[in-house]
Amino acid sequence: MSDPGGPLPPKYQWGQRVRAAADLYNDGSYPDQPADALLVKSGDLGEVVNIGTITETNKPLYLVEFDERTVVGCLEEELLPV
Repeated sequence: MSDPGGPLPPKYQWGQRVRAAADLYNDGSYPDQPADALLVKSGDLGEVVNIGTITETNKPLYLVEFDERTVVGCLEEELLPV
């Protein structure tokens, strides 16, 4: 039996190819980019390179490398399987 208050199991795994489900904009995580700059376009391909947990919601947070220099933190609903 799983702990109902524990982290949700991730839908995606390390190394899995994914696609952005929507345009992803800078939320302040990239100080060298303008606020609200487009980081990833909807449909861009990426690869899950790390998985963490958002402590406030117990939801998975995926670090996805969309090209060789752009790694973006994504929620599950922002990704689609390839």
